[in-house]
Parts: sequence; structure tokens; C-alpha cells
Amino acid sequence: MVVSPTVYLCLATGLASALVGGVFQSFSDFVMRGLLLAEPAGGMASMQALNRTVFRSAFLATFIALVPATIALGIHAKLNLHGSPQVLLIAAAIVYVLLVFLVTAAGNVPMNERLDDLSPASSEGLTYWVTYGRVWTWWNHVRTLGSIATAVCLLLASVQLAAR
Repeated sequence: MVVSPTVYLCLATGLASALVGGVFQSFSDFVMRGLLLAEPAGGMASMQALNRTVFRSAFLATFIALVPATIALGIHAKLNLHGSPQVLLIAAAIVYVLLVFLVTAAGNVPMNERLDDLSPASSEGLTYWVTYGRVWTWWNHVRTLGSIATAVCLLLASVQLAAR
């Protein structure tokens, strides 16, 4: 039996999306809670440092690479597949782009940029930190669920394609 390269691409992309979702989930589950329980200036300064270090991380490379990867799989599915694998791969692309990438670009990143412009010692910074923690985390929940939903779609598609 010869397995289509699409199966392996779905599997690899699904696992990458699950890894991205795991990072987001850790922030939603305990990282942000811990930072918000810390002394406010210290929690804020720590989040600023985390936001600066993400730019040189394997996480960011994976997060960004998943955009063209899911879109390419969605286009491939539209042109070459049928049935539930087609639907799953198109859904994976739509979910990842909308609920993970665009939520990050329009929600979390602007909040990170504003946080970075504020001093942890300022009253404005400490006031924003409280709002930031609540709103940023809510949007992070959306990204977590989006990444996991994308992974599920991709992994289910790989199983279904492998069974053909």
C-alpha cells in the first residue's frame, strides 16, 4: 500500500498545530494566572520580556509557517479531494487563519505592543496590566481552541486519507 504524501503533510501540519495550541493553552491555564498573581510590576515586566523573546523562537516560526501550510492544504483539498477530507482540510485552513492568526494579529499583538510601550512602574502601566491580563487571556483562549480545532481537522483528514 502506497500512502499519499498528503497524509504525511496533514499529519505533520496537524501535530504542529497541536504544539502551537499547547503553548497557547499553557498561557491560558497557568502562565498568565501566575503572572497576574505576582506583584503587578513584576508580572508586567515578565510578560514584556516574554513578548520580546518570542520573536526569536521556534514557536513563532511554527505559528507563522502554519498559515501558508494550512492554506495550501485547503487549496489542494478543494482542487483534488472530495468528501470529508476535503471539508476537514478547508475547515482547518479557515479556522487557523481566522481564529488563530487573525485573532493574534488583531487582538493579542496590538495589546502586546501597547504593553511594551508602558512602564511597569507607572500608574498607567499598572492599570493597563489588569485589563491586559483579562482581555489578552480571553483572546488567548480563542487561539487555543482554534489551534486545537485545526489540529483535530488535520489529523482526522490524515486518518481518513490513509484509510483510502
